[in-house]
Amino acid sequence: MTLKKTGIIICTIAFLTGFANAQNLTGFWKGSLSMQGCFLQNNIELQIHHTGEIINGDSYHYQDIYNYVKKKITGDYDPATKQVSVRETIVTTYHIPERCEICIKKFDLHYSKNGNIETLSGVWTGNVLNSANACSGGTIVLTRVAESAFREIPEIKVDTGTIRLDFYDNGVVDGDSITILVNKRMVATHQLLSTKPVTMYVKIDPDNTLQEVEMKAENLGSIPPNTALLIITAGNKRYRLYLTSTDTKNAMIRFVYDPDAAVQN
Repeated sequence: MTLKKTGIIICTIAFLTGFANAQNLTGFWKGSLSMQGCFLQNNIELQIHHTGEIINGDSYHYQDIYNYVKKKITGDYDPATKQVSVRETIVTTYHIPERCEICIKKFDLHYSKNGNIETLSGVWTGNVLNSANACSGGTIVLTRVAESAFREIPEIKVDTGTIRLDFYDNGVVDGDSITILVNKRMVATHQLLSTKPVTMYVKIDPDNTLQEVEMKAENLGSIPPNTALLIITAGNKRYRLYLTSTDTKNAMIRFVYDPDAAVQN
């Protein structure tokens, strides 16, 4: 009887140890590609959601937060071998020069950890979007990072054709004045922020899926910096964002049309 109980205890400990060592890859992973293309620097950020052996999420191939291609990713993870396979699929948004070609990539990686540093290393291959032409391919190392490079620019998915934006002064009304741009085109200027909203509308549709809204400070008011409360109404959804703009940096929001946004949000 004692031996049987001991065996049960040993099996239980082995099971719990294996469970504790199961690695979850959910998070942000950053690296760079050695390739020729339209970007001077080819950065990669994988935003991974990991459940069981299934991986999905988004990838950013970018030079900086203003020049990028964003794609959906899917894949799988083998906990026994720590092998990771990730494939880019649908292109969701992009900001690139017209001369550039988009590369759809596949990553075959291995997970490892050395102290507090976690890496996904291996090889990548790819093809030009809608073409059999291969991208250069090569080796790659991705390191887990605490925050996304794109954290400063909120990206909101919407499934409606018209978005209402209401800008208010945030806190004390101190004479903040703003210019509003949509896709780099000025749509309003010399707008004084107060307790009454500065209201504008943005159109979005399947043929124009990305709308980029910027708030540019015309002054810093009597209490710098220039801050605003933005209330976003998209269909039956409302969002509150707090924006800060200075004389050297604009506040920015990106709206992306996604027919499944009602389910995802």
